[in-house]
Formats: sequence, C-alpha cells, structure tokens
Amino acid sequence: MELSNDIVLRPRFKIELKEDNESVLEAFELEKKLQSDFIVNRIDDHVFIKFPKHKQHFWSPQLHLEINEIDNKSSLLHGLFGPNPTVWTLFMFLHFMVAGVFIAFSIWAYTNWTLEKNFGIQITLMLLMVIIWIGLYFGGRIGKSSSKKEMQDLNNFMNRVLNKKKP
Repeated sequence: MELSNDIVLRPRFKIELKEDNESVLEAFELEKKLQSDFIVNRIDDHVFIKFPKHKQHFWSPQLHLEINEIDNKSSLLHGLFGPNPTVWTLFMFLHFMVAGVFIAFSIWAYTNWTLEKNFGIQITLMLLMVIIWIGLYFGGRIGKSSSKKEMQDLNNFMNRVLNKKKP
C-alpha cells in the first residue's frame, strides 16, 4: 500500500538530472551569491535552502537537497522538505515522550488488572496520551499546511536554479 504525500509531514522527492553533480552544486553556489531571498548552504553533496531569519517563523520549512553522481553525465537529486532541524527534534522528542508515557501507563494498568485492582485511572491516562499524540500529529499537519506557500517558494527557487543549468 503506497502512501501519498498528503499524509507525510516531511515530503520527499527524487529528480534525475542530465548533468554531473558537481556542475549542479556549483550552480547553487553561484546562485547563493546572486540573490538574497534565500540562504543557501552547501556541504559536500548536500545543499540546504532556507529563508533568512527575518522571514522565518516557528514552522518555516527548509529544503535539503542531496545531489549524487550517477555517472559523468547524470546525477540524482534527492529532496526533503522539513521544518528547522531544532523544531523537528523537539517535535519528535514530544512524540517519543508521549509514547513512553503511554507504555508506562499500559504496564501499570496491566499490573493492576492482574492484581485485580482498579485500573480505570491508568486507562484514562492512556487515552489522554492517545489524544495528545493525535493533537501533536494535527499540530504538525497545521504547521505543514501553513508553510505550503513557503515550500512552493523553495521548490520554485530550486527549479529556477536547475532550469538555468539546462542547455
């Protein structure tokens, strides 16, 4: 069963390019100097495109590109849209914390059930953890949807740089 990008919080894509990876990477390096709408950082085969600090908000996306060489005349671009890594780490930490607390309450509920004690509080707290997890998920979806225009701007910038490279 294949999932669509509608459910994915961090959309990914692949593009096969008809030029070597070094010339594509150099195109991003050159564009970095010619414009000021985006911050472009290059580390080895990776390019990170994000908005300047004054245009960023909590859910501001960034675009991470990895451009791998296939052969001398072609390369494969892997792209990943996502929030700032600090925001994503916090978001994942909260998910794991909720999951850990859910597991702890389920163990406590099972223990009380086997001892034939009341376990209603633990079940209630487990349901609360499920509600919090759903809230986190929808919070991420709202953050993603509020950043759609910015994601399109990042994508348009990437396509503009790639199209300048075409002969």
